[in-house]
Amino acid sequence: MTVLTEDRARYWLDRWDRQQEHYMPDREERFAVLGDVLDELIPRPDPLVVDLGTGPGSLATRLAARFPGARVVGVDADPLLLGLADLARGSARFRTVTADLRQRGWYEALGLDRAPDAFVSTTALHWMNRLPLRDLLAVCGEVLAPGGVFVNGDHLYEGDAGPRLDTLNRALTQRRAARAGVARDEDWAAWWQAVEAAPELAGLVAERAGGFAHEVTDRPSVHDYLAFLREAGFVEAGAVWQVGDDRIVVGIR
Repeated sequence: MTVLTEDRARYWLDRWDRQQEHYMPDREERFAVLGDVLDELIPRPDPLVVDLGTGPGSLATRLAARFPGARVVGVDADPLLLGLADLARGSARFRTVTADLRQRGWYEALGLDRAPDAFVSTTALHWMNRLPLRDLLAVCGEVLAPGGVFVNGDHLYEGDAGPRLDTLNRALTQRRAARAGVARDEDWAAWWQAVEAAPELAGLVAERAGGFAHEVTDRPSVHDYLAFLREAGFVEAGAVWQVGDDRIVVGIR
C-alpha cells in the first residue's frame, strides 16, 4: 500500500495510542479528567479549545466527540503527525495548524475568530525548556477569554524540590504499567521505526526529515508550571490529578 487512506491513518493513530499507553497506563483516565475540567469550568456550550502540541489528534478527537458544540484547533510542528490527524480526525469541528510553539507568532498562526476558552495539552509540552514554556504560558494568559483555563496532562516532576519523590513517582508509574500489562506493548522508538518503514507514510516521513530537534536542557518542574501560570495572570493554579509521575495541572484565568 502506497496511499495513506483514512482507514490507514486511523490504524496508525490507534497504534500511536497503544504505544503511548506503554508510558501512561492511565492515559484514558487522564483524557477523561481533562474533559471533566472543561466541563466544570467552561459554562458555554460552544467552547473554542486550542490543543497545544496536538500530535495526531488523540486528545482533540476525544474532546470534539465529548463536547458536540466545541471547536478544537490543534497546533503542532510535526507534518507527519498532523498528516495523520487531518485524515483520522473524524470531525469537521477539529482542524489543525502548523506552527512551532517555541517560536513567536504561533498564536497568530491559529487564525481564530475569537478568544479561546481553553488551552489544553497532553504529553507534549515536556519537550520545551523553561524559558520557551514561560513565554508560551504568558501568551496563553494574555489571550484567553475571561474565566478561561489552561489544562496540561504530562509527566511533571518535582525537580530539585524532591528528587527522591521523582524517583518514587517514576517507579510507581512503571509498577502501574506492569500491572496493567501495557509495559510489553510497542514503545515510542518501535512506533517510529515502523512508521519510517511504511510505504504509505513515505511522503510524510520525507516532509519530517531533518526538521525536528527536541533537546531539553532545562526541563521545567511542576513548580515552574505553577509559578509561570500565576506570573501569566492566572488567578489560581494547581495540580488536580496525579498517578505516579503523571499529573494534570490547571490554571484558571
